[in-house]
Amino acid sequence: MSKTTNKFSPEVRERAVRLVLDNQDQHGSRWQAILSISSKIGCAPQTLNDWVKKVEVDTGQRDGITTEVAEKMKALERENRELKQANEILRKASAYFAQAELDRPFKR
Repeated sequence: MSKTTNKFSPEVRERAVRLVLDNQDQHGSRWQAILSISSKIGCAPQTLNDWVKKVEVDTGQRDGITTEVAEKMKALERENRELKQANEILRKASAYFAQAELDRPFKR
């Protein structure tokens, strides 16, 4: 599980992505726009590039798994893991009580 913190607020991220998308024509390439804007907001260029790609995926401009679907999958994987743990606990408890029943003296 990742322990990273979000140093930048959603508003800063949205503004930076919007600046890249709106101003990439004024630069020689998208990467140059990313380099320029990332230095101004104080993030790594690759981070800003990832934000831009994520927005493009979420808006359908690029293929990939949307943020909503990724979050849903993560929640389902967590639930699945918890259910497997619960099933394992129940299986062990069932075996324990079954053995206890076998070990009990027989009464007539």
